[in-house]
Amino acid sequence: MTPARNHLVWDWNGTLLNDLNLVVTSTNAAFASVGGPAVTADEHRVRFRRPIADYYAEVLGRAVDDDAFGRLDQIFHDAYRTGLTTCELAHDAGVAMAAWPGSQSLLSMWFHEELVPTVQTYGLTGQFVRVDGLRASVGGDRKAESLRRHLAELGVDGRDVVLIGDSVDDADAAVSVGGRAVLYTGGFTDAVRLRAAGHPVADTLTDAVTLAATLP
Repeated sequence: MTPARNHLVWDWNGTLLNDLNLVVTSTNAAFASVGGPAVTADEHRVRFRRPIADYYAEVLGRAVDDDAFGRLDQIFHDAYRTGLTTCELAHDAGVAMAAWPGSQSLLSMWFHEELVPTVQTYGLTGQFVRVDGLRASVGGDRKAESLRRHLAELGVDGRDVVLIGDSVDDADAAVSVGGRAVLYTGGFTDAVRLRAAGHPVADTLTDAVTLAATLP
């Protein structure tokens, strides 16, 4: 079938890339550096949100200003880089991407200069008409503005877009450009929170693509 919205934007971390355990380990390294508590994967999925500084502040029980977040973010990414080679794609990522009948692109809030060669390493570059990551030295902010720039570079109207991601922030970004979102339960956010957000929810990427193709 031809979808009403013919362009699909994929999220990377926690969606196409199955890196939840590494993210939790890296987050705990950041927390440990300031004497904070460790979180489990389930706790992370319940509490994680953007801006990430707000999530850190909640867990640490104190305000996290820009300087403090910058230091924590550096520790997180140092640990993340060390473990990245242990991560695999979601089990049905390839099948799901192949099932989409329209154009596809990738938008991540991970650093662009690291994202692009990593996507190439997994053999996915040819799947996407554009790959964009974060072009800044510190991350953690919301996705909406990055999505607007991504679509502007593509020349794609937001009303023609479905975004598949694993966070409520992904859905908020899609709505902000007039698009739709399908939320995937296999990533950084627990299913209860995703379903409460009021968007279509899927337990597999294959089902997410099926839902995306039916959205008006």
